[in-house]
Amino acid sequence: MTIQDILQKQDLPYKAKVAHAELRAREFYDTIVGQMYNANCHVSVGGLDSITLYLFLQSICINVPGISVSSVEDKSIQRIHKALGILTVKPLKSKAKVIQEYGFPVISKNSAEKISSLQNINAKESRIIAIMTGKTSKRQYSRKTKLPDKWLKLFAGHHSEIRPNLVCKIAPFKVSDRCCYWLKEKPCRDWGKERNSYPYLGLMASEGGQRELGLIKNGCNYYSKSDTRSCPFAIFTRQDILQLAIDLKVPVPEIYGEIKRKPDGTLYTTRAQRSGCSMCGFGIHIEKRPHRFDRLKEDNPKEWAYWMYDVGWGQVLDWIGVEWEGPPGAMRGQLSLDDVM
Repeated sequence: MTIQDILQKQDLPYKAKVAHAELRAREFYDTIVGQMYNANCHVSVGGLDSITLYLFLQSICINVPGISVSSVEDKSIQRIHKALGILTVKPLKSKAKVIQEYGFPVISKNSAEKISSLQNINAKESRIIAIMTGKTSKRQYSRKTKLPDKWLKLFAGHHSEIRPNLVCKIAPFKVSDRCCYWLKEKPCRDWGKERNSYPYLGLMASEGGQRELGLIKNGCNYYSKSDTRSCPFAIFTRQDILQLAIDLKVPVPEIYGEIKRKPDGTLYTTRAQRSGCSMCGFGIHIEKRPHRFDRLKEDNPKEWAYWMYDVGWGQVLDWIGVEWEGPPGAMRGQLSLDDVM
């Protein structure tokens, strides 16, 4: 599948895209359960998109179990999971311990991985040069490899000699892209391996980033020894997934608010547009206020205070220029590592 294929299929009418999703879902099920693998399927469930996928599959009589590392999700999402009978998988590490051991998930997965390399004293020199300048080992320039100067100024202080005309700082905290691996990806992958089961995922190319690149490269259904999965909603847009949620009467977790329609017909959720772990900072720098940490303060002020002050998210947000408001000092210290998974 190419970017042109994705764009063309994203322009299909809504009903045509739903039919396409059903076709891809049935193909995957028939291949996994009958033709190729003689195995099982399951749905990896998180927020609204994958909850919608789980109920969509049920609506077309593909009745496979849903699994989730629910403990890392918002409390309102956890309640929906419990009501739907989603099976619980435990994370391999707590959220706080992942941050302590590896660093904060901030900016994006791609940028966080590059910043982690900049902070790693054992990183290869060629990798550092590529991140700082975009120059690869073949002396070619790669815009995808280079970290934007905006972030180099904040995180590349250990390597200032490579770009002497760029004033770079050394961040007082570590950055990492490893949270999802320990909290969600590996636990769910291990669950599937133990049961010879392969996942349906609620990913959409319209979300951009690594998800878009992966779906363009591998298509809706992908089969390999290392990564076999189905993404029936690959060609969906945000409007499609919200319309399908309405059509299927999907229970919407409180963190999203309600699905409403603007005067021009555009669907939106009245609170969060997307959800994730309460301590995830990927994309926080481009969110308008109230952003995800503001909503966390409203929903769970004690947990918010724990992440902001005790764990150090407040310092991280200050460093990257994201505004946030602090609570009274008396709110500190009311949660511990064991309280926050």
